[in-house]
Amino acid sequence: MPTRNLPPALARLVKLVTWTENALLIGMLALMVLLAAAQILLRNFFDISIFGADQMLRLLVLWVAFLGAIAASREGKHIHVDIIARWLPGRIKSAVVALTDLFTLVVCLLLAWQSLRFMHSARESGEMAFATLPVWVAELILPLGFTLIALRYGLRFMHHVRQALGREVAE
Repeated sequence: MPTRNLPPALARLVKLVTWTENALLIGMLALMVLLAAAQILLRNFFDISIFGADQMLRLLVLWVAFLGAIAASREGKHIHVDIIARWLPGRIKSAVVALTDLFTLVVCLLLAWQSLRFMHSARESGEMAFATLPVWVAELILPLGFTLIALRYGLRFMHHVRQALGREVAE
């Protein structure tokens, strides 16, 4: 979504969040590859393994998947059905897309709320993911991811509403 129509402070915040998302995604993906490769080499050649590596890899897969979904929503490339909207004229298409953005926003907010409840129950249980990392800390990506996706779709919704009203030119 273009940031040119946002207030300058919000545009800077969006750019900072985008940079942070990309850095986390690249870092975690690199860590995942290195950890998996090290685990394979150590097991095959030295008959040893890194303690907690398998659990860490499972968590990294979850985090990378959510960070990838956040990045996809940022670029408007997240899964969506546009079988009808693709053939509609400009402003009508923008109105239909705004409705689907609103629906996605509401669903993501509901999922963020439920994942917060899930995380809270994990915190109360005191369960550990591995070593000294509590499960609830490992699950932080759930409400964070759904909230970031919801915020992105909120921005997209406002953008498409402005297009539908003729206040912005449709791309």
